[in-house]
Amino acid sequence: MSWNTAGIVTTLVQMFIGALISFVAGLKIALLAGAFVTIVGSLLGWGVGHVAYRTGLSSTVLTRKHGFGTRGSAITAFSFAFMITGLAALENVLLYKGFRFWFNFDDTLTNRTLVYGVLSLAWILLTAFGFKLVSKVSSVTLVAMLALLAFIVFRVVDGSGMSWAQAMSFGSQMPADVLKSMGAVSDFGKFTFCVNVLIGTAGALAMIDADLGRYAISSRDVGISALIGNLFLDFIMIAVGGIVMYAGTGQLVAHYVANGMSQAAASAAVLHSPDSVASAFIVFGGVLGGVLMVLAQSKAQVLNTYSSSLSLTSFFDSTVNWRPGRFTFVVLGNVISALFLIGSILDWFNAFITVLGVLMTCYAGIILADYFIVSRGRTTSTPAVNWPGVSATVVSFVLAHYVLNTLVPIEFFTSLIGALVLYPLFCRLMPRRQLDLQAQS
Repeated sequence: MSWNTAGIVTTLVQMFIGALISFVAGLKIALLAGAFVTIVGSLLGWGVGHVAYRTGLSSTVLTRKHGFGTRGSAITAFSFAFMITGLAALENVLLYKGFRFWFNFDDTLTNRTLVYGVLSLAWILLTAFGFKLVSKVSSVTLVAMLALLAFIVFRVVDGSGMSWAQAMSFGSQMPADVLKSMGAVSDFGKFTFCVNVLIGTAGALAMIDADLGRYAISSRDVGISALIGNLFLDFIMIAVGGIVMYAGTGQLVAHYVANGMSQAAASAAVLHSPDSVASAFIVFGGVLGGVLMVLAQSKAQVLNTYSSSLSLTSFFDSTVNWRPGRFTFVVLGNVISALFLIGSILDWFNAFITVLGVLMTCYAGIILADYFIVSRGRTTSTPAVNWPGVSATVVSFVLAHYVLNTLVPIEFFTSLIGALVLYPLFCRLMPRRQLDLQAQS
């Protein structure tokens, strides 16, 4: 389980996020925010994973029994599938950019179609027919990936001429006007920005902890895997992404200039483009770096496809009672992921993660409130729509993202506490008889 939770987050996207928040807030504040989210994410993942372990249900099916009802769970299935397929699309984009840099081919529609088509086909076949093989070798690929990351970090710092103290203590690298637009002027503003970005993927990981936690031997194992996954997600990958992109900027710029790019264009490509994360693997890791980059992305994309297929299965089952089989949803998940490429996903990625992070913490809070407070671990009737859960989600989300966002800028505080408090309250306000009548209908 820990190989999987750690493996799904040791990716190019997480390095990009690490570099992004480090360049916005400085490495020290970014790591402080990462440590905070590690604690929160681990507790959420353990809690939701524990409920899945006790019930034997995957995350989106779990919301049927605890919090949302049979049809009401469609909102959790839809938003989780939307988030996972979006992340998978972003991983594909960064892989494509890495291949372009590695093999130096033109960015044409034909090449895009070919590369994205081959990637999607690979994720479909590996998920449908090679999932057990991927799970078995995930420990090997993860260890190899970590060894490569350590090698790249040491090589980059050594070649930069910086001391380790300099590489690990840099401040914000963004212009003042950019920081102001992000609300990241003060130290607390920077900390808030980092937490709001990180909590989205931490919330998604909590739902994945449930998907994996149902197979656990004990609740303790769920907690350990949740902790390890969040430690890699919110601390190690931040440090690696930040240090590599900061200390390696000069070397990457020199590499681009040596290959015909102007100094100004090279600097912009490194400092402002997430493509440079994939390029760093090739420049600093060589052929081995490129191969391991592909292997690391493969294990993560297979797990993303697996989780998205579970969510899509639950969504279509709860809405239109369509059950064509898992393979159909493995294919559909990759088709949806490919459709994301039509838009400019990298441009709105930050807002996308923040909004869905608020929703994911709402879902986790309602699952925990239902299991530990309302039902107290008992099996209860399942309504078509559990209106207390749906209502608590809507109110908590609106309060967190629109009403109290200036007063409480770390939005998941409001969404999580709101869900934990409002859901039991709404359950008391709605007579139990009404829920039972809904279940019978």
